[in-house]
Amino acid sequence: MKFKYLVFAGSLLLVLFFSCRKDPVINPAAKLQFSADTVLFDTIFTTIGSTTKNFRIYNKQNHAVTIDHIGLAGNAGSSFRLNINGRQVNEINNIEIPANDSIYIFVAVTLNPNNLNNPLVVQDSVVFLTSGNTQDVKVIAFGQDVHLINGKILKTQKWVNDKPYLVYNSMLVDSLQTLTIDPGTRIYFHKHSSLLVKGTLLVNGTLEEPVSFLGDRLEHQYDEYPGQWGSWKEYPDGSKYIYGGIHFAMGSKDNVIKYGIIKNAMKGIQVDTLANVKKPTLTISDTRIENMSIAGIYAQSSTIVASNCLIANCGSWCVALTLGGSYEFYHCTLSNNFGVGNRTEPTLMLNNFLVFNGTAYVYNLYNAVFANCIITGSRQMEIEFLNTIDKKPVPGQFNYVFDHCLVTVDTMNTSDATKWINVIKNLNPRFDSLTYTHRDYSLDTLSPAKDKGNLFFAKYFPLDIKGNNRLSDAGPDIGAYERIEK
Repeated sequence: MKFKYLVFAGSLLLVLFFSCRKDPVINPAAKLQFSADTVLFDTIFTTIGSTTKNFRIYNKQNHAVTIDHIGLAGNAGSSFRLNINGRQVNEINNIEIPANDSIYIFVAVTLNPNNLNNPLVVQDSVVFLTSGNTQDVKVIAFGQDVHLINGKILKTQKWVNDKPYLVYNSMLVDSLQTLTIDPGTRIYFHKHSSLLVKGTLLVNGTLEEPVSFLGDRLEHQYDEYPGQWGSWKEYPDGSKYIYGGIHFAMGSKDNVIKYGIIKNAMKGIQVDTLANVKKPTLTISDTRIENMSIAGIYAQSSTIVASNCLIANCGSWCVALTLGGSYEFYHCTLSNNFGVGNRTEPTLMLNNFLVFNGTAYVYNLYNAVFANCIITGSRQMEIEFLNTIDKKPVPGQFNYVFDHCLVTVDTMNTSDATKWINVIKNLNPRFDSLTYTHRDYSLDTLSPAKDKGNLFFAKYFPLDIKGNNRLSDAGPDIGAYERIEK
């Protein structure tokens, strides 16, 4: 009898429990929450797809919510593309978000050319319909039309500063042909693309309108990121030959770069040709080469004259002069404080031989002059000479001189006064700023390089990289920048 009573009591409690329980009430006024109210794309190039961005939709209620519809307001005519919770669709119906959960929406965009040299603005919105509520997240993209150079071989021509040039799948200036680039022209390179030159390149930038060579990722997080462009050749054994972002191949001659900005490639410039030991293959002046994953300038048996150049922040060398050649650097600042990964190579390297399959091939370093230059960085030894095998000098010529330079050389022997003339050793040049987001290689007022340059060379280059007069104070400063006291 007692057992029957317990069963009856338990059954009664269950009936009472379920009769009192109510289904949860979904508040029709409840709204979704979003991680952003606007998805903004920085300037992208027309016809070329953007990076992908995303935002999250949150259901912060204690019960599941069904979104009746998600879609682009522009529908089929929209320039934007969506991936909704893992599905590559621009609209979807009846998608449920569990209680206190969220889903992702990914957004990408491709813009059509507008044939104008002005940025265009394309807007749309992702619309959400939930229990009678309408909400949206705006999507906005700024775009610009370009001259698209897709794997072309160029004959003699001029590029003008009307709208940017976008190099896709690399390009080649053919043998005996000349590409002339007007002041202010901007050239952007897609991933794995280079400017290859078998003929001649003439870059005619000015102080007010430099010519820019940059990667085509224009979002701010890529502003200082190395290795974004530059092509390579892959061999069957898996090894790679990496070309320069601007690569002067054998036979190229009489190249000139004035007032250029070259940033964020694997190699900034590579020069592979000794066209004439008495006439430079490349004359480069008033140019900034920064943030390369390998090297700023990489030369092989070539001739280069450089003046008023900044070459900074490279994964290996700022300047590597290999397999001999003839080189002159005047009033240049070479500084390597690479901030992405570890660096094991010096800022400057000179070399006059190659070992291949066990055989040494010797070249002549006819001349390597560094006058009124800063050569420094974050390592204790920032200059390296590779002219010995098993500690024995190779027989090729190895001629160099550092005249009135500030150098970081640790314990290197610099006692030969014919090669090391009035050098300042192992002192901090005291640049204005070397933070990752703001690098300014101007000298501060206490710099040991201030007024210590050789006036003889300064008279040939009286204006610095910013157009300041080197001859207007107590003496020319060492490096590309002249300190102007206020």
